Amino acid sequence: MKYDYSDIINLPHHVSKTHPQMSMQDRAAQFSPFAALTGYDDAIDETARLTGRKVELGEEAKEILDRKLQYLGSIILDQPEISVTYFVPDEKKDGGEYVTMSGKLKRIDEYERAIILTDGKKILMDEIIDIESELFTGDFYEGYDFGE
Repeated sequence: MKYDYSDIINLPHHVSKTHPQMSMQDRAAQFSPFAALTGYDDAIDETARLTGRKVELGEEAKEILDRKLQYLGSIILDQPEISVTYFVPDEKKDGGEYVTMSGKLKRIDEYERAIILTDGKKILMDEIIDIESELFTGDFYEGYDFGE
C-alpha cells in the first residue's frame, strides 16, 4: 500500500456554504496557551502589592490636630479651603495607604466623628493625621504649649 496522498493532494480546498470562515485571529486563539489556574496571576499580584501601616499620633500631634479642628469649627460658615491627609484601610489585607484630599469644609459631624467637604466626601476624624490650610500660619501656633 502506498500512502503518498496523491489521490487528494490536488483537490480544491473545501469552503462551507452554511458556516462562515473563521477569522485568522479566532483561528489563532484556538492555539493560545491554556491558563489552568484561573486567577493565579491575580493572587500573586495581590500578594506582592504593598500596604503601609497606620501611624499612631503622639499627644502633641493630637493636640495640634484637635486645635485645628476647633478653629475650623469656629469658621465653618466661611467654608475654608483645607487639605486633609488621612489613612485609608485596605479592603483586602492589613494596612492601607495615606491619601491627601483638598476641598472646602462643609461641616464637622461630631456624632459620626467625621468632617464633610462640600463635594460630599466624608473623612473620619480617627483616620486623619494632618490638616493643612493657609489659615494655619505661624500666628496659629504662637503661644501654644507643646509640653516641652
